[in-house]
Amino acid sequence: MAESPETHPGPANDAVRLTARVSGVVQGVGFRYWTARKADELLLTGTVRNRYDGSVELVAEGSTAHVGRFLDWLNSPRAPGRVENVESGVSPATGEFDEFRIVG
Repeated sequence: MAESPETHPGPANDAVRLTARVSGVVQGVGFRYWTARKADELLLTGTVRNRYDGSVELVAEGSTAHVGRFLDWLNSPRAPGRVENVESGVSPATGEFDEFRIVG
């Protein structure tokens, strides 16, 4: 029986890092809380924080598939608030995080 990627993330060389800036109505609406919960659900590590300009900045690391699902969620109507734009980039994971945390 094949193991589910939900319980066993891909190998370390499959890990990627998503860096994103989310703008719109994303502060004061539970965006960071629900983003952290979604990241936990997808076994991602990283951080999410409010920026002074009203946007939210996040860094998430995990398997390519889970990071892709996370980015899809950020761009969907299921994300809290009203996301108007997601600027993002993907690079190799650094492994610096051991959990997903709300910071700042």
